[in-house]
Amino acid sequence: MASPQPGFIPAPSRNALFLVLRALDPEKHGQSVARGAAGIPALVEKLGAADLRAKLACTVSFGSEFWDVISPKQRPAGLRPFRAIAAQGRTAPSTGGDLLLHVLSRRHDLNFELAMRLRNQLGDAVEVMDEVHGFQYLDSRDLTGFIDGTENPKGAGARARAALVGEEDPVFAGGSYVFTQRYVHDLERWAALPRKEQERIIGRRKPDSAELPERVKPATAHISRVVIEENGEELEIVRHSFPYGTVSEAGLFFIAYCKSLDIPEKMLNRMMGTAGDGLHDHLMDHSRAVSGANFFAPSLDVLRSLGRR
Repeated sequence: MASPQPGFIPAPSRNALFLVLRALDPEKHGQSVARGAAGIPALVEKLGAADLRAKLACTVSFGSEFWDVISPKQRPAGLRPFRAIAAQGRTAPSTGGDLLLHVLSRRHDLNFELAMRLRNQLGDAVEVMDEVHGFQYLDSRDLTGFIDGTENPKGAGARARAALVGEEDPVFAGGSYVFTQRYVHDLERWAALPRKEQERIIGRRKPDSAELPERVKPATAHISRVVIEENGEELEIVRHSFPYGTVSEAGLFFIAYCKSLDIPEKMLNRMMGTAGDGLHDHLMDHSRAVSGANFFAPSLDVLRSLGRR
């Protein structure tokens, strides 16, 4: 299999920076943006040499419409725009994006320096749609106070099996589909809930993330909605979600790498209440999505080839 980009199979670092960019004139600037993106691994290697222990990395992903501009004759079989969802006051908007840069390392300053160089390198060909600086909160908790990522596949092999396209689409083997959403939490309302009620909403105990027994875990609990089994196997994604925010607005930048966009789509439909069973994830009563987009992170070989077209 072709080599995947190095940023998402390893476990997340302590700091992440997410840049969602739009090409201002795709027909005019598309190829120059693609060349700039193809040069990112070399730039990461150069800057990362300043502190190898920081393990600086950047995963580059492209949106569906922009892919058709830079590679109109070949596209990943399952790449498609994210479709917005609205159900009984709950919404998951589709905000799109042409280029997603997922920067991570153990040092926030290196992430920022790389993002600044990337932004300057792409110049007037792009504009910033969203910029989120994520951080590890306490012992890998979401700002709701619960440990995040408990269901993530463990170990590089399991993570690769969950995230990477294989021989079902051989040209794009070693790549990964990417689904992103930014959530804003109502932390004041959440904090007013008793811990036991918070645990029923999440489906886990707060101190240690142990799953609640089936007899007390509601069907509307978060993990009841997103843990899905089909044909005896759990549908898996590789999460790289990070808390972010200020004292005025805070939440979670959710990002999932997967071999098929069908998987996060099924999870989200169950969360939002559009899966046909009349239930929704009660965490959505305390958190709202303000963005949503699909991307594809090509293998290193395909990324380099995009820069040569």
